[in-house]
Amino acid sequence: MKKLLWLAVLLLGLAGCVPLGEPANPKPAEPEQPGQQATPEQPGGLAVHYIDVGQGSAAYLEWDGYSMLIDAGDWNASDVLVYLDKLQVEKIDIAVGTHPDADHIGQLARVIETYEVGEVWMSGNTSSSNTFIRTLEAVDEAEIPYEEPRRGGEYEIGSLEVEVLHPEELSGDTNSDSLSFRISYGETAFIFTGDADIQAEQEMVSSGLPLEADILLMGHHGSNTSTSREFLQAVEPDVAIYSAGLDNPYGHPYAEVLASVENEGAEVYGTDVNGTIVVETDGQEYSVETEREGVAKEGSNRCVDINGASTAELTELKGIGEALAKAIIDERPFETLDDLTRVNGIGKGKLAGLKEQGLACVGE
Repeated sequence: MKKLLWLAVLLLGLAGCVPLGEPANPKPAEPEQPGQQATPEQPGGLAVHYIDVGQGSAAYLEWDGYSMLIDAGDWNASDVLVYLDKLQVEKIDIAVGTHPDADHIGQLARVIETYEVGEVWMSGNTSSSNTFIRTLEAVDEAEIPYEEPRRGGEYEIGSLEVEVLHPEELSGDTNSDSLSFRISYGETAFIFTGDADIQAEQEMVSSGLPLEADILLMGHHGSNTSTSREFLQAVEPDVAIYSAGLDNPYGHPYAEVLASVENEGAEVYGTDVNGTIVVETDGQEYSVETEREGVAKEGSNRCVDINGASTAELTELKGIGEALAKAIIDERPFETLDDLTRVNGIGKGKLAGLKEQGLACVGE
């Protein structure tokens, strides 16, 4: 009964936001004296693994005996678990699902079942997908503390500082509401934004929170719905990384996004061409190592997945304005393009126009 009630509360979107502190079962930190400044060089060092998970996203952070997983790849693969096993991981202090899309929380349930996980952080948005429901069940069965971080939250985990940039509150758009963080280790900072869109980025810029970072994980796999020029100028990254599958059907990354990042002076890496990318830092300097050499280039075979696209992406489809885009999101999932006629305002004529355009597609 307890399990069913807990799941029902989450699925109805009623789960509350509990203030966070240290992760569950934290290791003791050295106390600081008032006014004492931290030593610039951190003990042990931080390694951030941007794991090559194809058309998905997963990053594993390890530092000073702690670890954190931000997203867990696609639902129909096991590459995250294979990589963690390769690193001989036994415990993950914090496992994060930035938003409930199956290419971000895909293997999170199996991660929870396989490793000792201290806490799970999610945005609070829900999904009817089996992947999302299995994740909640795994959290409940393992009796793992569950949290929903919100903008302005600050957490110190050993020598790592995590600042929550977004969201302040939920809008109902799962991509836009992606959990977003600025993570710093000494003087080196990283930005993670999941699939947060340009509107979410504008809110982050307007919040006044610090955004400057050395390494940026580009939003939404390098789509033009994210990584706006305004956001880039606020972050000022030296390195920009995107996670995308080789020859993926969505055209990620987009040429205009790559051009914008490079014009701002950042060096670009992508998991599609470079494989897994590892950034190591001692808190002052950092290095970037790639699994293979390659130059980032625009994707091909671009399509707009009606089951996963944001409002902004859906408006790229012929005859689809913002109102219809939101109606499409409300009616998900669709098994075929023909199912779009379930949406009030999309008749046979508009459906024919969408098919003729050739941009719409149906993902999982």
